[in-house]
Amino acid sequence: MLQVGMNEPEKLVKVAHALSTRARVDILRLLNARSMNVIEIAEALSLPVSTVANNVKILEAAELIYTELLPAVRGAMKVCTRSYDDVHMILNTTFRGSQDGKQVYEIDMPIGQYSYCEVYPTCGMASAEAMIIQEDEPASFYHPNHIGAGIIWFRKGYVEYLLPLEIPQGSKVDSIEFSMEICSEAPNFDHDWPSDISVWVNGVEIGMWTSPGDFGDRKGRLNSNWWAQQTTTQYGLLKTWRVDAERTTLDMKKVSDVTLADLKLEQRPSVRLRIGVKADALHKGGINLFGRSFGDYEQDIVMKVHYTAAEL
Repeated sequence: MLQVGMNEPEKLVKVAHALSTRARVDILRLLNARSMNVIEIAEALSLPVSTVANNVKILEAAELIYTELLPAVRGAMKVCTRSYDDVHMILNTTFRGSQDGKQVYEIDMPIGQYSYCEVYPTCGMASAEAMIIQEDEPASFYHPNHIGAGIIWFRKGYVEYLLPLEIPQGSKVDSIEFSMEICSEAPNFDHDWPSDISVWVNGVEIGMWTSPGDFGDRKGRLNSNWWAQQTTTQYGLLKTWRVDAERTTLDMKKVSDVTLADLKLEQRPSVRLRIGVKADALHKGGINLFGRSFGDYEQDIVMKVHYTAAEL
Protein backbone atom coordinates (compact mmCIF):
# COMPACT_ATOMS: atom_id res chain seq x y z
CA MET A 1 0.00 0.00 0.00
CA LEU A 2 1.23 3.51 -0.84
CA GLN A 3 0.56 5.88 2.04
CA VAL A 4 1.01 9.61 1.47
CA GLY A 5 -0.26 12.64 3.33
CA MET A 6 0.05 16.30 4.22
CA ASN A 7 3.50 15.75 5.71
CA GLU A 8 4.72 15.01 2.15
CA PRO A 9 2.93 17.72 0.13
CA GLU A 10 5.02 17.40 -3.05
CA LYS A 11 4.54 13.65 -3.18
CA LEU A 12 0.83 14.04 -2.44
CA VAL A 13 0.49 16.45 -5.37
CA LYS A 14 2.31 14.03 -7.69
CA VAL A 15 0.07 11.11 -6.71
CA ALA A 16 -3.13 13.18 -6.95
CA HIS A 17 -2.08 14.52 -10.36
CA ALA A 18 -1.26 11.02 -11.59
CA LEU A 19 -4.76 9.84 -10.67
CA SER A 20 -6.55 12.89 -12.09
CA THR A 21 -7.25 11.66 -15.64
CA ARG A 22 -9.26 8.73 -16.99
CA ALA A 23 -6.40 7.65 -19.28
CA ARG A 24 -3.98 7.14 -16.41
CA VAL A 25 -6.60 5.35 -14.32
CA ASP A 26 -7.26 3.07 -17.31
CA ILE A 27 -3.55 2.32 -17.57
CA LEU A 28 -3.48 1.29 -13.90
CA ARG A 29 -6.56 -0.85 -14.48
CA LEU A 30 -4.84 -2.68 -17.36
CA LEU A 31 -1.73 -3.28 -15.27
CA ASN A 32 -3.87 -4.90 -12.59
CA ALA A 33 -3.85 -8.09 -14.66
CA ARG A 34 -0.26 -8.18 -15.92
CA SER A 35 2.75 -6.13 -16.96
CA MET A 36 2.44 -4.54 -20.39
CA ASN A 37 4.65 -2.56 -22.73
CA VAL A 38 3.74 0.90 -23.98
CA ILE A 39 2.61 -0.33 -27.41
CA GLU A 40 0.32 -2.96 -25.87
CA ILE A 41 -1.25 -0.34 -23.61
CA ALA A 42 -1.76 2.03 -26.55
CA GLU A 43 -3.50 -0.69 -28.56
CA ALA A 44 -5.71 -1.75 -25.64
CA LEU A 45 -6.85 1.83 -24.98
CA SER A 46 -6.92 2.97 -28.63
CA LEU A 47 -4.57 5.84 -27.81
CA PRO A 48 -1.48 7.15 -29.62
CA VAL A 49 1.77 5.65 -28.36
CA SER A 50 3.08 9.15 -27.62
CA THR A 51 0.07 9.87 -25.38
CA VAL A 52 0.55 6.64 -23.46
CA ALA A 53 4.29 7.29 -23.11
CA ASN A 54 3.62 10.73 -21.57
CA ASN A 55 1.06 9.31 -19.15
CA VAL A 56 3.43 6.49 -18.19
CA LYS A 57 6.08 9.08 -17.26
CA ILE A 58 3.59 10.82 -14.93
CA LEU A 59 2.57 7.55 -13.27
CA GLU A 60 6.23 6.59 -12.91
CA ALA A 61 7.13 9.94 -11.35
CA ALA A 62 4.38 9.36 -8.76
CA GLU A 63 5.80 5.86 -8.12
CA LEU A 64 2.43 4.28 -8.99
CA ILE A 65 4.14 2.16 -11.64
CA TYR A 66 7.72 1.17 -12.40
CA THR A 67 9.21 0.46 -15.81
CA GLU A 68 11.98 -1.71 -17.18
CA LEU A 69 13.75 -1.62 -20.53
CA LEU A 70 13.78 -5.18 -21.84
CA PRO A 71 15.25 -6.54 -25.10
CA ALA A 72 12.90 -6.58 -28.07
CA VAL A 73 13.14 -7.73 -31.68
CA ARG A 74 14.36 -4.25 -32.55
CA GLY A 75 16.15 -2.42 -29.75
CA ALA A 76 14.42 -2.33 -26.37
CA MET A 77 10.84 -1.98 -25.12
CA LYS A 78 9.58 -0.26 -21.98
CA VAL A 79 7.56 -2.70 -19.86
CA CYS A 80 5.25 -1.21 -17.20
CA THR A 81 4.20 -2.82 -13.92
CA ARG A 82 1.87 -1.45 -11.26
CA SER A 83 3.65 -0.76 -7.96
CA TYR A 84 0.78 -0.84 -5.45
CA ASP A 85 -2.64 -2.39 -4.97
CA ASP A 86 -3.85 0.44 -2.71
CA VAL A 87 -3.26 4.17 -2.27
CA HIS A 88 -4.03 5.77 1.11
CA MET A 89 -4.12 9.58 1.16
CA ILE A 90 -4.00 11.12 4.65
CA LEU A 91 -5.46 14.65 4.66
CA ASN A 92 -5.63 15.11 8.43
CA THR A 93 -2.34 16.66 9.59
CA THR A 94 -2.83 15.33 13.13
CA PHE A 95 -3.14 11.74 11.86
CA ARG A 96 -0.35 9.42 13.02
CA GLY A 97 -1.68 6.01 12.05
CA SER A 98 -4.77 4.02 11.25
CA GLN A 99 -7.39 3.16 13.83
CA ASP A 100 -6.13 -0.42 14.00
CA GLY A 101 -2.71 0.79 15.15
CA LYS A 102 -0.88 0.27 11.86
CA GLN A 103 1.99 2.69 11.33
CA VAL A 104 4.80 3.32 8.85
CA TYR A 105 8.36 4.17 9.84
CA GLU A 106 10.35 5.63 6.93
CA ILE A 107 13.95 6.74 6.57
CA ASP A 108 15.88 8.01 3.53
CA MET A 109 19.55 6.99 3.70
CA PRO A 110 21.96 9.02 1.50
CA ILE A 111 23.90 6.60 -0.69
CA GLY A 112 27.25 8.07 0.37
CA GLN A 113 26.69 7.27 4.04
CA TYR A 114 27.57 3.59 3.86
CA SER A 115 29.24 2.03 6.92
CA TYR A 116 31.30 -0.68 5.23
CA CYS A 117 32.35 -1.54 1.71
CA GLU A 118 34.46 -3.86 -0.38
CA VAL A 119 34.58 -2.82 -4.03
CA TYR A 120 36.57 -3.62 -7.16
CA PRO A 121 37.23 -1.60 -10.33
CA THR A 122 35.71 -0.17 -12.32
CA CYS A 123 34.64 1.96 -9.34
CA GLY A 124 34.14 5.56 -8.32
CA MET A 125 31.71 8.16 -7.09
CA ALA A 126 30.68 11.70 -7.92
CA SER A 127 28.66 14.60 -6.63
CA ALA A 128 26.47 16.79 -8.83
CA GLU A 129 29.46 19.08 -9.41
CA ALA A 130 32.54 16.84 -9.76
CA MET A 131 34.24 13.50 -9.15
CA ILE A 132 34.73 12.91 -5.41
CA ILE A 133 37.57 10.38 -5.38
CA GLN A 134 40.21 9.00 -7.70
CA GLU A 135 38.44 6.70 -10.16
CA ASP A 136 39.16 2.95 -10.04
CA GLU A 137 40.89 3.20 -6.65
CA PRO A 138 38.96 1.04 -4.12
CA ALA A 139 40.88 2.42 -1.13
CA SER A 140 39.41 5.85 -1.89
CA PHE A 141 35.95 4.55 -0.96
CA TYR A 142 36.95 5.18 2.67
CA HIS A 143 37.88 8.81 2.03
CA PRO A 144 35.77 11.08 4.31
CA ASN A 145 34.32 12.79 1.23
CA HIS A 146 32.35 9.65 0.37
CA ILE A 147 29.41 10.90 2.46
CA GLY A 148 28.67 13.51 -0.25
CA ALA A 149 28.30 11.00 -3.08
CA GLY A 150 25.33 11.40 -5.42
CA ILE A 151 26.21 8.38 -7.55
CA ILE A 152 28.37 5.33 -6.74
CA TRP A 153 29.58 2.63 -9.09
CA PHE A 154 31.65 -0.56 -8.84
CA ARG A 155 32.07 -3.76 -10.84
CA LYS A 156 32.07 -6.28 -7.98
CA GLY A 157 31.78 -6.26 -4.19
CA TYR A 158 29.30 -4.43 -1.94
CA VAL A 159 28.35 -1.36 0.05
CA GLU A 160 26.62 -1.76 3.41
CA TYR A 161 24.43 0.64 5.38
CA LEU A 162 23.27 0.73 9.00
CA LEU A 163 19.77 2.18 9.17
CA PRO A 164 18.21 3.05 12.54
CA LEU A 165 15.03 1.17 13.43
CA GLU A 166 13.16 3.59 15.68
CA ILE A 167 9.77 2.03 16.31
CA PRO A 168 8.02 1.77 19.70
CA GLN A 169 9.04 -1.12 21.92
CA GLY A 170 6.68 -4.06 21.65
CA SER A 171 5.49 -3.15 18.15
CA LYS A 172 4.89 -5.95 15.63
CA VAL A 173 6.63 -5.49 12.27
CA ASP A 174 4.30 -6.44 9.41
CA SER A 175 6.74 -5.83 6.54
CA ILE A 176 9.96 -4.05 5.66
CA GLU A 177 10.85 -2.69 2.25
CA PHE A 178 13.80 -1.05 0.56
CA SER A 179 13.67 0.97 -2.63
CA MET A 180 16.54 2.40 -4.68
CA GLU A 181 17.41 3.51 -8.20
CA ILE A 182 20.00 1.14 -9.57
CA CYS A 183 21.46 -0.42 -12.74
CA SER A 184 24.52 -2.29 -14.05
CA GLU A 185 28.01 -0.81 -14.46
CA ALA A 186 29.51 -1.05 -17.95
CA PRO A 187 32.33 0.86 -19.65
CA ASN A 188 30.65 4.17 -20.54
CA PHE A 189 27.18 2.59 -20.84
CA ASP A 190 25.61 -0.45 -22.43
CA HIS A 191 21.89 -1.30 -22.37
CA ASP A 192 22.71 -4.98 -22.91
CA TRP A 193 24.98 -5.54 -19.90
CA PRO A 194 23.30 -7.89 -17.38
CA SER A 195 24.31 -7.86 -13.74
CA ASP A 196 23.14 -10.08 -10.87
CA ILE A 197 22.59 -7.62 -8.01
CA SER A 198 21.91 -9.11 -4.57
CA VAL A 199 20.45 -7.51 -1.44
CA TRP A 200 21.11 -8.71 2.11
CA VAL A 201 19.33 -7.66 5.32
CA ASN A 202 21.00 -8.43 8.64
CA GLY A 203 23.31 -10.87 6.87
CA VAL A 204 20.50 -12.74 5.08
CA GLU A 205 20.31 -12.58 1.28
CA ILE A 206 16.69 -11.68 0.57
CA GLY A 207 16.82 -11.78 -3.22
CA MET A 208 18.73 -11.15 -6.43
CA TRP A 209 17.75 -9.02 -9.42
CA THR A 210 19.37 -9.25 -12.84
CA SER A 211 19.71 -5.70 -14.12
CA PRO A 212 19.39 -5.73 -17.92
CA GLY A 213 21.98 -3.01 -18.51
CA ASP A 214 23.66 0.31 -17.82
CA PHE A 215 21.52 3.15 -19.18
CA GLY A 216 22.98 6.22 -20.85
CA ASP A 217 21.01 6.94 -24.04
CA ARG A 218 19.51 10.11 -22.56
CA LYS A 219 20.06 12.57 -19.71
CA GLY A 220 18.74 11.48 -16.34
CA ARG A 221 15.86 13.70 -15.23
CA LEU A 222 17.76 14.99 -12.18
CA ASN A 223 21.32 15.06 -13.52
CA SER A 224 23.34 18.25 -13.48
CA ASN A 225 24.61 19.63 -16.77
CA TRP A 226 28.13 18.57 -15.78
CA TRP A 227 27.14 14.92 -15.43
CA ALA A 228 24.81 14.98 -18.44
CA GLN A 229 27.80 15.86 -20.62
CA GLN A 230 29.68 12.73 -19.55
CA THR A 231 29.46 9.75 -21.92
CA THR A 232 28.48 7.46 -19.09
CA THR A 233 25.59 6.17 -16.98
CA GLN A 234 22.65 8.59 -16.80
CA TYR A 235 19.76 6.80 -15.05
CA GLY A 236 18.65 3.52 -13.51
CA LEU A 237 15.49 1.64 -12.62
CA LEU A 238 13.58 2.03 -9.36
CA LYS A 239 13.45 -1.34 -7.60
CA THR A 240 11.64 -2.26 -4.37
CA TRP A 241 12.40 -5.32 -2.23
CA ARG A 242 9.75 -6.19 0.38
CA VAL A 243 9.87 -8.81 3.12
CA ASP A 244 6.78 -9.87 5.07
CA ALA A 245 5.73 -12.83 7.19
CA GLU A 246 5.41 -15.14 4.17
CA ARG A 247 7.99 -14.24 1.52
CA THR A 248 10.22 -11.65 -0.15
CA THR A 249 9.05 -9.82 -3.25
CA LEU A 250 10.79 -7.61 -5.78
CA ASP A 251 8.38 -5.11 -7.30
CA MET A 252 5.47 -7.20 -5.99
CA LYS A 253 6.78 -10.47 -7.51
CA LYS A 254 8.12 -13.25 -5.28
CA VAL A 255 11.91 -13.67 -5.39
CA SER A 256 12.63 -15.79 -2.31
CA ASP A 257 11.17 -17.60 0.71
CA VAL A 258 12.97 -15.31 3.17
CA THR A 259 10.54 -13.98 5.79
CA LEU A 260 10.60 -11.40 8.58
CA ALA A 261 11.40 -14.15 11.09
CA ASP A 262 14.67 -14.81 9.25
CA LEU A 263 15.77 -11.17 9.67
CA LYS A 264 15.48 -11.09 13.49
CA LEU A 265 14.55 -7.42 13.48
CA GLU A 266 13.39 -7.49 17.09
CA GLN A 267 16.91 -8.30 18.30
CA ARG A 268 18.59 -5.05 17.21
CA PRO A 269 18.02 -1.26 17.11
CA SER A 270 19.22 -0.99 13.51
CA VAL A 271 18.93 -2.70 10.15
CA ARG A 272 22.03 -3.76 8.23
CA LEU A 273 21.44 -3.44 4.48
CA ARG A 274 24.02 -4.71 1.97
CA ILE A 275 23.87 -4.20 -1.80
CA GLY A 276 26.37 -6.00 -3.99
CA VAL A 277 27.45 -8.38 -6.74
CA LYS A 278 28.70 -11.74 -5.46
CA ALA A 279 32.05 -13.15 -6.55
CA ASP A 280 30.28 -16.25 -7.92
CA ALA A 281 27.47 -14.35 -9.67
CA LEU A 282 26.70 -15.54 -13.19
CA HIS A 283 26.56 -11.97 -14.49
CA LYS A 284 29.22 -9.79 -12.85
CA GLY A 285 28.00 -6.60 -14.50
CA GLY A 286 28.51 -4.29 -11.55
CA ILE A 287 26.32 -1.67 -9.90
CA ASN A 288 25.44 1.99 -10.33
CA LEU A 289 23.59 3.31 -7.27
CA PHE A 290 21.83 6.68 -7.62
CA GLY A 291 21.17 9.32 -4.97
CA ARG A 292 18.45 11.97 -4.95
CA SER A 293 20.42 14.35 -7.22
CA PHE A 294 21.07 11.79 -9.97
CA GLY A 295 19.03 9.67 -12.36
CA ASP A 296 15.25 9.83 -12.64
CA TYR A 297 14.02 9.45 -9.04
CA GLU A 298 14.47 12.08 -6.34
CA GLN A 299 15.38 9.73 -3.51
CA ASP A 300 18.30 7.94 -1.93
CA ILE A 301 17.83 4.49 -0.37
CA VAL A 302 14.39 4.45 1.24
CA MET A 303 13.50 1.99 3.99
CA LYS A 304 9.86 1.65 5.05
CA VAL A 305 8.81 -0.44 8.01
CA HIS A 306 5.11 -1.20 8.29
CA TYR A 307 4.25 -2.11 11.86
CA THR A 308 1.39 -2.45 14.31
CA ALA A 309 1.87 -0.41 17.45
CA ALA A 310 1.63 -2.17 20.78
CA GLU A 311 -1.57 -1.56 22.71
CA LEU A 312 -1.19 0.86 25.60
